[in-house]
Amino acid sequence: MDATLKKQLEVTACKVRLGILEGVFNAKSGHPGGSLSIADVLTYLYFAKLNVYPDNPDEPTRDRLVLSKGHTAPALYSTLAEKGFFPKEELKSLRHIGALLQGHPCITIPGVDMSSGSLGQGVSVACGMALSAKISGDTYKVYTILGDGEIQEGQVWEASMFAAHYKLDNLVMIVDNNGLQIDGKVEDVMSPYPIVDKFRAFGLHVVEADAHDFDSLEKAFNEAETVAGQPTVIVMKSVKGKGVSFMENNVSWHGTAPNAEQYAQAKEELEARLKELEG
Repeated sequence: MDATLKKQLEVTACKVRLGILEGVFNAKSGHPGGSLSIADVLTYLYFAKLNVYPDNPDEPTRDRLVLSKGHTAPALYSTLAEKGFFPKEELKSLRHIGALLQGHPCITIPGVDMSSGSLGQGVSVACGMALSAKISGDTYKVYTILGDGEIQEGQVWEASMFAAHYKLDNLVMIVDNNGLQIDGKVEDVMSPYPIVDKFRAFGLHVVEADAHDFDSLEKAFNEAETVAGQPTVIVMKSVKGKGVSFMENNVSWHGTAPNAEQYAQAKEELEARLKELEG
């Protein structure tokens, strides 16, 4: 990856994390852990990969992204705000009554391609979008992000079988493999491992990546573009709560908002990192 672009992505990802923090703190609720773990991949997608148009969010030729793990909406919202789909000030009203940004993505929000939240359903919708493009002869790509706890849902595997059967090579599924879900370690709750082998058995092309390394992400997504006749799934190894020291690999931050003291510490850490990157 070009060094200048990589630096820009690192700066932007840090700003996205600050936006996530701002949202969940002001909401006094939300899901910071899993939002922070996908901040880098969302930054990569929206600032280096997707054809999207903030001035015309419904442009028919745009690429689509479905956040199947919809509870991590703060990450998507912060990325969309950073991209210019709506003002960053909206992040402060996350989950407030009557606000634009609610607890899960809603298709009425500029830049959101599908309402999601009931785990397992978003990936099915993404399959439908990809099949529609095939039938219509459209060239847009469809991306969908799933949690590793989410893939305990049987519907995910039905969707995978569907995608492979219809040769949806315009579909890229992304598994955020941070190893934790609301009740603890995914391997203790109901192990989805071996994730890679299972997706391969369902007929998908599988790529492994480091969720927090932009070179690794670019290599994975570039490989996905070369695959013909198969959907691709990128299994990203990630750190839940990435970027905030006391949230990293800590399951208690799955669905807990920081208090004022914790917010101040997290903000200080992220702003110090941003200053380092911009310096």
